[in-house]
Amino acid sequence: MMQSSLLESWRRRWWRADPAALAVYAGLKPMTVVTGASEGIGYALACRFAAAGSDLILVARRPQLLNEAAERIRAHYKVEAVPVPADVTQPEAIAAIETALAAHRAYADVLVNSAGMGLAGEFLSHPPEAVLRLLDLNVRALTELMRHFLPGMRVRGRGGVLNLASLGGYAPGPYQAVYYASKAYVMSLSEAVAAETAGEGVRISALAPGPVNTGFHRKMGSERAFYRYLVVPASAEGVAAAGYRGFAFGWRVIVPGILNPFMALAMRVMPHRIVIPIIGWLLKPRGAQGNDARGQVNG
Repeated sequence: MMQSSLLESWRRRWWRADPAALAVYAGLKPMTVVTGASEGIGYALACRFAAAGSDLILVARRPQLLNEAAERIRAHYKVEAVPVPADVTQPEAIAAIETALAAHRAYADVLVNSAGMGLAGEFLSHPPEAVLRLLDLNVRALTELMRHFLPGMRVRGRGGVLNLASLGGYAPGPYQAVYYASKAYVMSLSEAVAAETAGEGVRISALAPGPVNTGFHRKMGSERAFYRYLVVPASAEGVAAAGYRGFAFGWRVIVPGILNPFMALAMRVMPHRIVIPIIGWLLKPRGAQGNDARGQVNG
């Protein structure tokens, strides 16, 4: 308990309460907002926060899957799990989340940005609208949600944002070029904003797993790439446990697993002239290409 108090005091070392600003939140309860929450890593992260006693706002596009996920979480963890069927790339998504929070007299204490999509194959093989859709979801929507909810966290001097990035954010990825680039953006944004808000009680973390055993890779068309045979995938539950633990400690970048941190270091220090051809060989699709995956939790 004392260690936790000391950590919290250090985390809030520059924070100063503004009574007028804090009055807005009087009588409201904290909730965790999770996007991409109907399956995969997003669902596993929602379960992990629920296991710690957090009430949840669950956001995803498909109402049936989302409602089923919410029912399972409520039954198993005995917390509130409010489904908000919404496409986070649409302008009305934030309003829908705010409406759900207001209906439960709550505020967004933590934002978990898990919604994302991938594209596998040569850059020029993707229709322009698919590329823009990926950027809209992986980059713009994540940034917009973070920009919307972070000011309140800063006022309260608590909470934070957990962004789902990828090990692919450490280097360019031929045959998954736009996806890797989008995750590099998520890593860069998360670390930069974490530095800007240091000491104000707010945690900003990027969770950067390698391949994860979900349907994400199959749906993005990369199931036949060599990395799917050579790299042992992690479980969504294991990634979520590591992500929650790292976020609780305030780590800015969380790389789950034993080998992945060494791979991340290698991609950082090796010259691109060497590392990019290796990544391209691992990522190049073999056989029939699949379609892009929309709204799947990133792995």
